[in-house]
Amino acid sequence: MRAATLAELAEHGFAGLTVEGVAARSGVHKTTVYRRWGTAAALAADALDITSAEPWPLPDDGSLQSDLRAIGRQVVAGFTDPQGGPVARSLTTAALHDPEAGRALHAYLATRHEQAAAVVDRAVARGEAPAGTDGVDVVRCAVAPLYYRLFVTGETVDEALADRYADAAATAALAGVFCQEAS
Repeated sequence: MRAATLAELAEHGFAGLTVEGVAARSGVHKTTVYRRWGTAAALAADALDITSAEPWPLPDDGSLQSDLRAIGRQVVAGFTDPQGGPVARSLTTAALHDPEAGRALHAYLATRHEQAAAVVDRAVARGEAPAGTDGVDVVRCAVAPLYYRLFVTGETVDEALADRYADAAATAALAGVFCQEAS
């Protein structure tokens, strides 16, 4: 069902996602889909739930700045890729319009940020950031402006922007801005 949901999102966006379309694409009767998921938004939320459980390949380039740049570039690639971008944008749009999809997106992002915090933990161990640095907040600082541009202002994003925000987050981390003791 997930593959059919993602394909429908890629083709029609969240506004065009229907239980009937997912059922037809997956080769099952629509009552089967309605019985299990009930709504198109629930299908989108389920796709996000499944995706959040999948491992995320994290960079390990030996420096916080480089690792944060790689994470930012992954975010940019995820939203600008001709095939995956429409799905990523549709899932985010679903979260803006439906509480269940919103919960799923929140859980997805929380999981990804927790996973990505490992790059900050490694940086602390290397002495690139002070002990007590909140890795999740550093990662959020690096990627949040990308989401803001994509979904609030409707601006484009690219690798140069991802690098700029990653550099700012790395500089702030080094300065101790994200130390939990400083909060």
